[in-house]
Amino acid sequence: MFQKPSVDSSLSNEEKYHEDEVETVVGPSVHVEGDFNSAGNILIKGSVAGKVSTNKLLTLEEGSKVTADIKAGDAIVSGEIIGNAKIENRLELTPTARITGDIKCDILVVHAGALVQGKVSMTGLDAPEKNSNQTSTRSRVKSKKGSDDSE
Repeated sequence: MFQKPSVDSSLSNEEKYHEDEVETVVGPSVHVEGDFNSAGNILIKGSVAGKVSTNKLLTLEEGSKVTADIKAGDAIVSGEIIGNAKIENRLELTPTARITGDIKCDILVVHAGALVQGKVSMTGLDAPEKNSNQTSTRSRVKSKKGSDDSE
């Protein structure tokens, strides 16, 4: 007779968190100015004008705005960033995401509709390129030494 309502799989970012998992919430009517550092998860619904940094998850909800560089372990962006984003692991850009600045991350997920104006670099491509450059430089140095010994 009484049925539980079906659970919607498309939960908002706030509903994906348990209360204990979010350490800091910047509400929709809040405007923070200055650098913002945390060791826990950050959920931004309002605006921040200053650097935002966390080792864990940074979530920018739709309508939020960060005007400065961000640094996080992981990030889900549905709002706007005007600045560079350095994400250690995974960056997800939802359809409402807007980023004006450079992105550096390990894994990038971009949903249709997200907008990025800037350079995107992923850390997985850096390592092999650096190793091949170092190897070729060493071999050149060795060959120069070898040619000096023969003269």
